[in-house]
Amino acid sequence: MRFQFLASTKRIISPRDTPTLREQRQTFLESNMPAIARQSPKTRLDGGVVMAIASSILIVAASTPKATAQIPFFPQLQAPSSVNNDASNTSVSDWVYLDGRQVFQIAGSKTNFPERLDDVQQNLDQISQNYFRSSDQQVKVEVRKINALPVIYVNKQYLMTITADDANLRKVDIMTSANQIKEALPKDLQRAKQERQTEFLINQGKIAGAIALAMIISSLGIYYWQRRSTRNLENTISQPSQTAEPITTQLNQQQQKHIQEAKKRLLQLTQAGIWGSGSFIILGLFPYTRPFQVGILTAAQFPLRLAVVVLGTYVAIRLTYALIDRFTSTLISSGALLSSETSERLQLRVSTFSGVTKSIATVVWVGVGILLALVALGIDIVPLLAGASLVGVAVSLASQNLIKDAINGFLIILEDQYALGDVINVGNVGGLVENLNLRMTQLRDSEGRLITIPNSEIKIVANLSSRWSRADLTIPVDYQTDINQALKLIGTVAMEMDQDPLWQRQILETPQVLGIDNFGDRGLIIRVWIKTQPLKQWDVAREYRRRLKIALDQAGISIPVPQQAIWVNDAQLLNSHTNGKAE
Repeated sequence: MRFQFLASTKRIISPRDTPTLREQRQTFLESNMPAIARQSPKTRLDGGVVMAIASSILIVAASTPKATAQIPFFPQLQAPSSVNNDASNTSVSDWVYLDGRQVFQIAGSKTNFPERLDDVQQNLDQISQNYFRSSDQQVKVEVRKINALPVIYVNKQYLMTITADDANLRKVDIMTSANQIKEALPKDLQRAKQERQTEFLINQGKIAGAIALAMIISSLGIYYWQRRSTRNLENTISQPSQTAEPITTQLNQQQQKHIQEAKKRLLQLTQAGIWGSGSFIILGLFPYTRPFQVGILTAAQFPLRLAVVVLGTYVAIRLTYALIDRFTSTLISSGALLSSETSERLQLRVSTFSGVTKSIATVVWVGVGILLALVALGIDIVPLLAGASLVGVAVSLASQNLIKDAINGFLIILEDQYALGDVINVGNVGGLVENLNLRMTQLRDSEGRLITIPNSEIKIVANLSSRWSRADLTIPVDYQTDINQALKLIGTVAMEMDQDPLWQRQILETPQVLGIDNFGDRGLIIRVWIKTQPLKQWDVAREYRRRLKIALDQAGISIPVPQQAIWVNDAQLLNSHTNGKAE
């Protein structure tokens, strides 16, 4: 494929091209297009990134304003842009085109320049059409002086009158400016006529076919590579590692998803770059379609730039997410940084750090993307940045509560007061922490209500699941019960549960039977403490109560109900009874 393609590229080098044009065409076609054709579906992510970057550069280069850059493979072709102003800001200028190529510049005042530009362009188009239909190969350009101004005629047809503005644009006198245009026009017209010959069009058609074939092969290769990558990712997610921690497996899966999403968008950009740049090159091969390049550049400059900025920002956010997940998963799986006492807590904090960091990264990248979009639109952002400080002061004064929320939220995360997945009590409300960021904390209570609390309002917080939890049990027994037997039975049930493999991992220490805690209206109150993993105290307490109820029933020990004894004076009762009879 490479040898065939290189052989076909030789036809592009025409003896009518300038040395610079031949060199740049040869460099582009031999170095860039074969590289695209050689891409394999088995290429890793780096290959896709390189291809996407190359396509992005091509798209940006094609949409660069004419005042700053030329299209590398057509150095004489530029997109028309806004007119150039002189120092006095009263004279404007623009190019006159022939087959989409710049021929010469003209200038004039702002009031009549658009009309003059249209007239000159129409005159040149009419002259070129007459010349193309004639059999004469020579182009006769005359400069006549009429009313002290040089007038240019081409093949006895009026083209334009040179004005002082045209001369000032070239920084020469009026006659020299007219002679410069007179010398350039014959070459441009002769080249345009030669490009309309059948032999040239056939050669250009072969080159267009080779480019189209390279585009199809490259596009299919990238498509099949993307499908294989997607299947590999699905297999990786469906078959997680059996030795890794669940949180590590989840982070690795999230990392793969973010990388796959970034790769997908980069490949889409690459596909757009291949088809867009290839079609653009093909349009430039023929004189009949080359003017469409100018129209495309004019219409697609800003949309292309904005699309590249938006897609680049999205890919940067996704890659940042993958990097954050990679860092957190490495931190969890590193035995040097974790001990058995802190591993569970750190795993609980991972989602908190990851979520907050991702939100900050998103804000940063979106801000950078907005600035780049403004630059792409040609807006000077220096005054905006200079005024940002004043705006920042005004915003800070108007949003003091938001600043307090952010500061307190940062301290909550830094000091590990609580994290996602913790159960906390704040004032009169409490529940499971479902969402935590720099501005607010959201809790889900036992009734399913979502409670939102600004971080600045959190003064005192009770964390019920930080590092470890405790099942605090109060067990009533009847006053007539043998207390020593009851204490022994309660301790035996706790020890049996502690040795059960199903509950051994959730119970961190040997249960403690503290003894009689109170004399209550329900009987003797015995207190038991069982230290558990975070958020496991309720499960352990429920199972312990179930086992204890069965053991107490088997031992004949009853759990009393609230009772009250009423004492009545017998003498008063007898006297009242006698008086009643007497009446």
